[in-house]
Amino acid sequence: MTDGAGERPTRAYVAAPPRKVAGGRRNPSVYGIEEPTAPRWLRSLAGVSWRLIVVVMAVSLVFFAVWHVVLVFVSLFLAFVFTAVLRPLVVLFSKVMPRGLATGLAIATGILFFLGLLTYVGFSIVNQWDDLSEKFSTGITQITDFLESGKLPFTITSDQIAKWIDSAQEWVQSHSGELASEAAARLGSVVEVFTALALAIFLTVFFLARGQEMWTWFLNQLPARSRDVWQVVGGAGWYTFSGYTRGTVLIALTDGALAFILLLILGVPLAAPLAVLVFIGAFIPLVGAPAAMVIAMIVALAANGFWSAVFVGVGIALIGQFEGHILQPFVMGKQVSIHPVVIALAVTTGTLTGGLLGAVIAVPLVAVSWAIFSRLRTMDPPMSVEEAVEDVEPVDGDDASDDSVAKH
Repeated sequence: MTDGAGERPTRAYVAAPPRKVAGGRRNPSVYGIEEPTAPRWLRSLAGVSWRLIVVVMAVSLVFFAVWHVVLVFVSLFLAFVFTAVLRPLVVLFSKVMPRGLATGLAIATGILFFLGLLTYVGFSIVNQWDDLSEKFSTGITQITDFLESGKLPFTITSDQIAKWIDSAQEWVQSHSGELASEAAARLGSVVEVFTALALAIFLTVFFLARGQEMWTWFLNQLPARSRDVWQVVGGAGWYTFSGYTRGTVLIALTDGALAFILLLILGVPLAAPLAVLVFIGAFIPLVGAPAAMVIAMIVALAANGFWSAVFVGVGIALIGQFEGHILQPFVMGKQVSIHPVVIALAVTTGTLTGGLLGAVIAVPLVAVSWAIFSRLRTMDPPMSVEEAVEDVEPVDGDDASDDSVAKH
């Protein structure tokens, strides 16, 4: 191509399309972009990893914030528990009286029940204390004689027992200052407990009387596009939490009543306080009630001898079987369907991270989280057990196994 002055012709260049490489893809080097050298599986794993790190950091931030306001968190948790337990009473009373009066009557009924239980336990301890002291001294003597009899694989002498007692007394004397300071710290904890209870009862009054109005007000503060999701989340969470709480209370009452009847039949002292201990322990799944019954076995061993402790142990096993195979499926139903392995892991994790409080709240938190996740997720068609393990189980015959490996 030439211009009017007869100069050397110029060429018009057109950018060539990017060259294709193996597999039909465009070569990124044309655009100045280097091909990633990491394999695809590593890049996918890295993407998942940093997302998990963000989730862990968010959860840790929540735990950090809760730890600094643990009194408020405990009060709110107790208020939810009281609301779930007392709400059926409020609904029943509100059929014949105003809602506010029904709320006050239900809360008064719960407080009177709790105070009556404590009063009965106190009178039981006072009335049986003298007899229990005599039985304990006799039982301790019998246990000491049994340990010294040589019927065990190891031998324990009276000198060793006396030495252990002296060592325990010396330890108490040397750590008396630390024990006193710990007792003073516990007094502060007692004040915090009563503060948490007062705040929980205060919140319970409003949750029972105006709970629906409060939830509606909260939903109205959200954008209209988000209200349906929050309504589903709140409904699923409260349905599961209230079902778990009421079911746990019923199971705890049944365990306590059965333990009380068993201890009365066997003539074990302090049957009422030990039954209350079983009732409290039942709020810690899997381990709470058995641990309380082990204490009852120790009392039976010291007061009534070896065979009484054996019968208490058999009763513990029967109560556990009744709870696991009849009470749990019948009371909980489909409201809380968590595998025992998940419950055990949740209780262990809660105990390690939050002590006794963590053990109590771990399972309901896991149950509520799983219920919300189940309502929000979209599931694919499920697999059968045979389909899930068909490529895992070995194939009969060496040749068939080799073919299977080569295929995969």
